Amino acid sequence: MFAIDVLSRIVHVLTAITLVGGSVFTCFVLMPSAKVLADEAHQKFAAAITGRWKRFVHFGVLLFLVTGFYNYFRAIPLHKGDGLYHALIGTKMLLAVGIFFLAAALVGRSEKLAAIRVNRGRWIKVLVLLAVIVVSISGFVKVRGVPAGAPAVVEAAVVEAAE
Repeated sequence: MFAIDVLSRIVHVLTAITLVGGSVFTCFVLMPSAKVLADEAHQKFAAAITGRWKRFVHFGVLLFLVTGFYNYFRAIPLHKGDGLYHALIGTKMLLAVGIFFLAAALVGRSEKLAAIRVNRGRWIKVLVLLAVIVVSISGFVKVRGVPAGAPAVVEAAVVEAAE
């Protein structure tokens, strides 16, 4: 199980680096730089980027869901009765759903979500802000670890996970 745990964690973190990094780059470098293009060239360039980026978004969301749930279910026994952990992870999951929605809307073709694409600059900033909050929560709960005074069942699970 240890190898699968490590692999799942690596895939989850690499997916975050790729998608969050790509979104930050798009928001603060690509979009402002693309303003120098003529309208027709800008539209063509944006369509080409969106066509490639949506594959990363869709596959990344799938990887996040698979590895995120796996990591969470492996961590549950370690945090039995840890209300702060569950509150933070629950918040993280809800924010992640919002991020997934915005990311999909920004690369999608649905006419019902066209208003999001029209205001792409605003919504990608919201997406980046939500991603920063999710990464911050993740970093905190990872560094915080298992709280002192955890039940004996938690200690046994920690020993098992280390083996």
